[in-house]
Amino acid sequence: MERYYSLNQYFKNKYGEKVGKLSLDGGFSCPNRDGTLSTAGCIFCSEKGSGDFTNSGLSIRDQIERQKKVAKNKWKVSKFVAYFQAFTNTYGPVDILRKIYYQVLDDPEIVGLAIATRADCLSDEILDLLEELSKLTDLWIEIGMQSVKEETIDYINRGYSHKYLDQKLKILRKRKIKFLLHVIFGLPGEDEKDMLVSINYLNESGAFGIKIHSLYIQNDSVLYKKYLEDDFTILTKDQYTDLVVQALGLLNDDIVVHRITGDGDKNKLVAPLWSADKLSVIGEINRKLKIVNTKKERE
Repeated sequence: MERYYSLNQYFKNKYGEKVGKLSLDGGFSCPNRDGTLSTAGCIFCSEKGSGDFTNSGLSIRDQIERQKKVAKNKWKVSKFVAYFQAFTNTYGPVDILRKIYYQVLDDPEIVGLAIATRADCLSDEILDLLEELSKLTDLWIEIGMQSVKEETIDYINRGYSHKYLDQKLKILRKRKIKFLLHVIFGLPGEDEKDMLVSINYLNESGAFGIKIHSLYIQNDSVLYKKYLEDDFTILTKDQYTDLVVQALGLLNDDIVVHRITGDGDKNKLVAPLWSADKLSVIGEINRKLKIVNTKKERE
């Protein structure tokens, strides 16, 4: 039994069944990679812009069909959410974005649209389009907040301040566009208090959902070079799972938990090696949640 409001539970409540997720590469770039803001990107981001599990190089239609086939065989699902995952998926001319999104929604098996983006790539025109789409399908956008601590934001080279993010989230709420925030536990220079402050902010932000990741280092990221130079401390599995249990205990009950651990490319993973065993990490979190809930019941 899950002891938090998971994405699976959200889908079952809304559609009465399990829903598959199709991770797509829409062929977009990022202002933090193309020289507009920087060429380095966020320091933890891989060469594929966090789209390591997409079928880049294929047309969107071919990506969808390939991933559908896998999901249908593995999960026996018949409904899907199209997840534009790689790089920044609102970074382009609005007419091109409209064409891509509507092409995907023409598929009768696709019931939702998830769009990974940045807070500084949400112009009024793009917000108009997202608001339009949100009235047609189950839409949410995903923003890599990672932390609310300004020193951390500068360190990871995100490219815009927490104050700027906060202003954009208020606009999204006003337009009734659902958003999900990513949070990373274990960023250099952060302690337990810093990480949980991010969770408290998320509670107040009006977020629809959250993804919690452990900091992991791939050998194709800027962070890898920093790790070799600075040799900063990486969270242990026990420390990370304890933090996630605390975070889930603090979360508002209506916030959908989309992920509770990171999911890196095992062939490029440098540290922590324990993060490669995703099922073990999830199992440990659930074990600890059960203990916490049992104690609460006894009290």
